[in-house]
Amino acid sequence: MDVWKSPTCGCCSDWLTHMAAAGFVATAHDTGNNAARARLGMPAKLGSCHTARVAGYVLEGHVPAGDVRRLLRERPEAVGLAVPGMPIGSPGMEQDGSHRDAYDVLLVRRDGQTNVFARYR
Repeated sequence: MDVWKSPTCGCCSDWLTHMAAAGFVATAHDTGNNAARARLGMPAKLGSCHTARVAGYVLEGHVPAGDVRRLLRERPEAVGLAVPGMPIGSPGMEQDGSHRDAYDVLLVRRDGQTNVFARYR
């Protein structure tokens, strides 16, 4: 897995720790992620603080490792998965546990359309 992020982003590093704990091996590129997101075909409107590429798919933002495993198992026709923004409680965005945002993991189709892949409430 390749990950593009800011060199100073703590939540990106925490997401990398989450992915490593789930068995993913990642190489971090501390160059920011806007150019990578555009080059890899992830719509800017779905942006977050880091962009990853794994097995031909793009991951945008704080996507849980279990959803990445499901994506790789099911192999849908898609650009990849996105968690737009930075929802509190998503992997890498854990805080004191007193507040968690509801969020969706979106399956991003090649035409830019999205479908809900997983819901977290």
